[in-house]
Amino acid sequence: MRRRRAAYNRVAMGVAARPIAHYENEMARIVQKFGGTSVANIERIRNAASRVMREIEAGNEVAVVVSAMAGTTNQLVEWTRQMSRLHDAREYDVVVASGEQVTAGLMALALQNHGIKARSWLGWQVPIQTDGVHGYARIQAIEAAEIGRCLAASKAVVVAGFQGVGPDRRITTLGRGGSDTSAVALAAALKAERCDIFTDVDGVYTTDPHIVAKARKLNKITYEEMLEMASQGARVLQTRSVELAMNHRVRLQVLSSFTDAAGTLVVDEDEIVENRVVSGLAYSRDEAKITVQKIADRPGVAAALFGPLADHAINIDMIVQNASEDGFTDLTFTIPRSDLDRAIAVLETQRDVLGFQGLKRDANVVKISVIGIGMRSHAGVAKQMFQTLADKGINIQVISTSEIKVSVLIGAEYTELALRALHTAYGLDADAVIDENADADTEWRTKAVKRQLASGLDDPG
Repeated sequence: MRRRRAAYNRVAMGVAARPIAHYENEMARIVQKFGGTSVANIERIRNAASRVMREIEAGNEVAVVVSAMAGTTNQLVEWTRQMSRLHDAREYDVVVASGEQVTAGLMALALQNHGIKARSWLGWQVPIQTDGVHGYARIQAIEAAEIGRCLAASKAVVVAGFQGVGPDRRITTLGRGGSDTSAVALAAALKAERCDIFTDVDGVYTTDPHIVAKARKLNKITYEEMLEMASQGARVLQTRSVELAMNHRVRLQVLSSFTDAAGTLVVDEDEIVENRVVSGLAYSRDEAKITVQKIADRPGVAAALFGPLADHAINIDMIVQNASEDGFTDLTFTIPRSDLDRAIAVLETQRDVLGFQGLKRDANVVKISVIGIGMRSHAGVAKQMFQTLADKGINIQVISTSEIKVSVLIGAEYTELALRALHTAYGLDADAVIDENADADTEWRTKAVKRQLASGLDDPG
């Protein structure tokens, strides 16, 4: 006998919600998100549908969130740029959101072929309500009542990720990787037991295993560490999805859609038992550096400089200001590489107001970050980073820090060398570190080390 309990039909980021009737039962409610490579073609969509069916057969309620098929969004973006380089962001969203619509329909059909009652939902149909910043919209609320009723009636729900509906009832998109955010927000709205993120990797690694052969898969990682890794360039999860998961305590699991190997859990800090200072390294090639030359060194200049950029939704990351000379200074900062042309255009409109002499741009840079919650109580992490890079002859252009992260900007040509050297320096190599919580990962690590030794990869440099 199921009993009634109070639930919410609306999960809002800071917005009050009104209760509706809901039923509590023994089955778990799970959100499964499949990325572009996991639904890259018809066969992979069928494989993903089989994974959904397994959870349903186990007695669970499953809501599915899908990305566009691999390569589709890139093609749609390119077509938009070919039509208009400085395009209307509202029409851009109309075009690029169509990829997820195709995948959602195909996934629903694949589930129906398994005898599962399934229906696809677009962002505006849920609805997933966002602000009006097209291309980078933020979710403000999700009306989950109807989806909850479908799940309770043993129907599978397939939601198109990456998209929502703005205040003017036009389609909006959430930015690259936005389907992760869609999945986490839906999990929070549905009060799901967990949110599984299926991708082409089998978990979160200490760094990119395609660059560092000795990278290790982590059994668990904290929300804070994952948030830093995502924001510093690790492409396993979108930054905002991790932020939402941390704020709403949504339990995340990152795993591969191509194997049955255990993935990585993203959890609270008190669930981490290993005593580690550095958990991993992240890097971002999506960086561009702008130097504003000979700008007046007086109060209010920084606000006047960065204000117009913020008004155009251009995010500033690292900032450094040179010493003042004769009342003038150079100010250097970094932005997403994709915003470089727009940022230069915005700054040029302010040249007469700010009176700077020139603008210097550089897209041939990369940001490297060292991340770990152990930095809170251990000194010397930054020193080791700077010394390791110096030993390799790598010049540091800009530095920024947080409580659990140190980031540097270097020339893009040094990316691989820097990552391999730092990975070894911090004892992260698979054959150099044994976790205190190693039992669950011993078999994987043993096989990885054997593969490395057999391949002669004992020296990552």
